[in-house]
Amino acid sequence: MITLETIQKTIESNLPGSQVQVVDLTGTGDHIEVTVVSKDFEGKSPLERHRMIYNMFGADVGGAIHALSIKARTPDAKTP
Repeated sequence: MITLETIQKTIESNLPGSQVQVVDLTGTGDHIEVTVVSKDFEGKSPLERHRMIYNMFGADVGGAIHALSIKARTPDAKTP
């Protein structure tokens, strides 16, 4: 079982200086929404940003994390 805290720390350690919010959408711990604001997303497409997050969790996505919703934006973006 992967915890919300583990998800947050994993993202923060891979994207230093990022702002991360992790929400359990169903209360079961396997449907997760993450909102990540990071300078590391600058110049990257939405697909590239999502891949960056997915790659941090490998086999956990589709396993311990059944569903992962991602909002990834840069600090100066007005919308995700």
